[in-house]
Amino acid sequence: MTPNKLLLLIFFFISGSQVVHAQEGTWELGVMGGVAGYMGDLNQNNPLQISGLSGGLYVKRNFNQYLGVRLNYTYGQIKADDSYSSNEQFRERNLRFKTMLNEFSGLIDFNFFNFNIGGGNRRFTPYLFTGAGLVIFKPTVKVDGERYRLDRLGTEGQENGYKNAVLTIPYGVGLRYNYKDTWSVFSEIGYRTPLTDYIDDVSGRYPVNPVFVGNDQNQVNLSDPSRYQIGQPGTQRGDFRKRDTYLFVSVGISFTFVSSKCYSF
Repeated sequence: MTPNKLLLLIFFFISGSQVVHAQEGTWELGVMGGVAGYMGDLNQNNPLQISGLSGGLYVKRNFNQYLGVRLNYTYGQIKADDSYSSNEQFRERNLRFKTMLNEFSGLIDFNFFNFNIGGGNRRFTPYLFTGAGLVIFKPTVKVDGERYRLDRLGTEGQENGYKNAVLTIPYGVGLRYNYKDTWSVFSEIGYRTPLTDYIDDVSGRYPVNPVFVGNDQNQVNLSDPSRYQIGQPGTQRGDFRKRDTYLFVSVGISFTFVSSKCYSF
């Protein structure tokens, strides 16, 4: 399924659900904070490696005790540095990056239990979520006190850099607890698969014409910052996977606006 078809499917699902359940649903507002992580060309094996903080908020429409749809905004920072790797080849490669993530997404939540707010009989429930979104990322590197936008420099020979706003697919699990009236707390972990391999500015091969920054006496090769210039043109710079992955681990609190009309079945 293409990204456009996936977005259309989610749009029609949300629209149809709102029409069918317009008289039964409740609205919910939530805020969250936590940490962010990344797995990609500079972290190839650890799916739980955390490297920065995250925060976000959402507005949600609960159609019944099991199903809801939310609009999410999440901000996070991720980074990685080959010089701290346990892999000797990575330390020699010496690549590094720091990226700010701004994600806007539409998510479908599915509660496993008959959740309390709005008529259910369980005060807690695990839940799953998935959806689609847009992530804006800006990979950078700091050299001699100055920070450079890597997506604009074409470190792998791209003439005009690459897109820094792409479709992303979120998915994850969480646990929600209703602790007082319409107030709930929750915790969730969610992975994202963006349709790009450049979250970390590394994907393809070392270019014929590398990118240098800095003054003439102290230039730094951003395409190949290794000590002995190991990156021969045309050789692989990162791994062979086509997508990077990032994740958010969050805890939060939400408030649900419950109408006087309860759910009926």
